[in-house]
Amino acid sequence: MATPQFLKTLKPFKPRITSSLQGYNSQRFMKDLGAGITVGVVALPLAMAFAIASGLEPQTGLFTAIVAGFIISAFGGSSVQIGGPAGAFIVVVLGIVNQYGVANLIACTLMAGMLLFLMGLTGLGSLIRLIPVSIVIGFTNGIAVLIALSQIKDFFGLNVELSQGNFFERNWALLQAIPSLSWSAFILASISLAFLFLWPKFFSLLGKNSTAGKFPKMLQSVPGSVILLVLGTVVSFGIGLDVETIGSKFGEIPRSLPTLAWPSIQLASIQTLIGPTLTIAFLCAVESLLCARVADGITHEKHDPNQELMAQGLANMASPLFGGMPATGTIARTVTNIRSGGNSPVAGIVHSLTLLLIMLVAAPLAFHIPLAVLSAVLMFVAYNMGEWREFPKLKQYSGVYRVIMLATFLLTVVVDLTVAVQVGMVLAAVFFIYRVSTLTEFIPIYLKDEDRDHGIVAYKIYGSLFFAVVGKIENLILNTEKSTKVLILDLHQTISIDTTALECLEELNADLQRAGHTVLFCGLNHQALSLFKRSGFLAQLLPGQIQDDFSSAMSHAHEICVEHQAGA
Repeated sequence: MATPQFLKTLKPFKPRITSSLQGYNSQRFMKDLGAGITVGVVALPLAMAFAIASGLEPQTGLFTAIVAGFIISAFGGSSVQIGGPAGAFIVVVLGIVNQYGVANLIACTLMAGMLLFLMGLTGLGSLIRLIPVSIVIGFTNGIAVLIALSQIKDFFGLNVELSQGNFFERNWALLQAIPSLSWSAFILASISLAFLFLWPKFFSLLGKNSTAGKFPKMLQSVPGSVILLVLGTVVSFGIGLDVETIGSKFGEIPRSLPTLAWPSIQLASIQTLIGPTLTIAFLCAVESLLCARVADGITHEKHDPNQELMAQGLANMASPLFGGMPATGTIARTVTNIRSGGNSPVAGIVHSLTLLLIMLVAAPLAFHIPLAVLSAVLMFVAYNMGEWREFPKLKQYSGVYRVIMLATFLLTVVVDLTVAVQVGMVLAAVFFIYRVSTLTEFIPIYLKDEDRDHGIVAYKIYGSLFFAVVGKIENLILNTEKSTKVLILDLHQTISIDTTALECLEELNADLQRAGHTVLFCGLNHQALSLFKRSGFLAQLLPGQIQDDFSSAMSHAHEICVEHQAGA
């Protein structure tokens, strides 16, 4: 039985782990083991912080990092990508939770996972790369600002409820809550943030001191966020700071994964959840493929974008079934994995198992972690996430680039990520259409005096004939003088013709025929000639109106002029 044609176009399901493990040995495993444990420790505070900032319980982030992280590594299209909850999702998830509830977030994540898998299966992973960099930078910086703003409450220890309201209402509520500032939380968060910035510089100074001991240098492999988590918790608990902790807000973290549970999805609510679902799928696809491209640049390998999307789809289908949130590729943890020696998806699997082990053994210790410390971690993440140097560099770029990037950035911060990307893409498309239309030129071809006296006029068309240049085609009618007998259009440097431009050419031919003129088309490429045939326009033309090249068109034009003179 023959395979249906549409099945032949589907992409094969070939996880990168199948090729990465060829020639795998104990030496590579030890590198993956060390890298996986390091990344697992790095992911611990981030997973909890991202979940809390998203309006969810801290264990939600841990469940996501364990389940989704395992699947993304096991079935992904990159050898070193680390998946899990990401800072980019904070604003999106928080908005969905506030507007639709946690149950519908689970439904959105599940449907987004299905959509991502289909995108990868049908080969749409490559299309994600078509998103202009100005839009990516705009919404990335916008999300970073929103993450920082979302942490002001815990950073300053403000007594305010921010679950509802738009951008202006939420920030006005923060301003009004300033009198409730907790100096204990503010000082702890400020010291924590300063510690994160100074931690790497401490080792650069240490490296200049040849007499320094080896033990302090060993700490360099431990992420600053992990050291901060331990020190901040010990100091806060030890001196009895009056600050809000994970335990005081959420209670104890479970010491096991939740049982597999299928969410209840009501068909009536699916329509209202389409927008949030598309937002999660889009953001996951962009973030994961951008992360994979960064990893490619470091490792000099090439990831499979479609396989990566299929893995992201599976991860986002599984994560909500185990009480998780949306997941994607994470740049910080992926780079940490590479720098720590990770060389295959085994490192990502070890990272997930490390988190599972930590949760099983040390979950009760998270009860005393101050939210002020976690807010400092997220402030630091927001700072590193944003590409702030792009703002001063805007003066080097065109006005179009500046408009698209700033519009996307401002709309992300003030309105919504989905609206920002939609407007950004529309602006990019409009400016691109305008730019391409300006590149299409109708250039008069210089003819001999005797040819012009006979009433022959010729134009060479550069670029593309499409809907945005129909005005230039219409001008040919207006600019064609009564003395013109033959109008030659040389199309050998015309890239393509669309149906709107073809309709204008049909009108041009009909109008000039009624006026007693003849239009000759020469040098048509395969696309243009095919469109002429399929539309029926070729059948409407008189014999000789289509010529192979300009010289043959000129010869036929002279024959037409001779016939005109004989008829006169």
